[in-house]
Amino acid sequence: MRNIWTIAKREYDQYFISPIAYVIAFAILLILGIDFAGYFGDAMRNSFQNFGSAPDASRTTSLLAFLLMLTTPAITMRLISEEARTGTLELLLTAPVRDFELVAGKWLGALLYILSLVFVTLIYPILLNNFIEPGLDIPATLTAYLGVVLLSGVFIAIGTGISALFKNQIASFFITFLVFLALWWLVGFPAYFITGSAGEVFNYLNITEHFYNGFNTGVIELKNLVYYISLIALGLFTGTIAIETRRWR
Repeated sequence: MRNIWTIAKREYDQYFISPIAYVIAFAILLILGIDFAGYFGDAMRNSFQNFGSAPDASRTTSLLAFLLMLTTPAITMRLISEEARTGTLELLLTAPVRDFELVAGKWLGALLYILSLVFVTLIYPILLNNFIEPGLDIPATLTAYLGVVLLSGVFIAIGTGISALFKNQIASFFITFLVFLALWWLVGFPAYFITGSAGEVFNYLNITEHFYNGFNTGVIELKNLVYYISLIALGLFTGTIAIETRRWR
């Protein structure tokens, strides 16, 4: 555990000297801020005219999840690919660090960066809670953010695993992005045309089903937790196997 934390802290610190990380943070917060301003303004106008539903945080978490899907490949593309390209991965492999510890440390460091960004976005539900009566549904809001955290863990785990497969950051970025698109849109698409058990399987594999119809509605279900944790484990397992393969080449 000590090795994982050491690697995670080193990786986390790297993001604060990376221009890409700052650009991504600025873009996400800017888009969320513009959307929230419009949403909040509409809600206030509707309240004066006594129509429309009360605002909640689900709109912010919905958009945040989508933005993380688009931007996480740029966060994870260099995690192990850069180490392999520069030759520092070989040095790490000779150190007293297990392959899983290296992959888990990289994953945790990137996750901590994303969580720092997610933490900043809490300002939006806090503002909503102070301006609407009787306030937000706090358990539902926290559940939606739990979904964002788990979704972030999935994206970073998959990105870390793919980064371990390539020496080229660009290849890592595009493959990760294509996998995200498949999980976000393509996997669940056949469920619209296939009924029965087969349709349910495709629907279950759709990553958005577990977030938008689960956590983001304020509902925690075991199947959604199992799905996200399984994908995290799969991503870390893929990365570990890729590192072990490099070790024995």
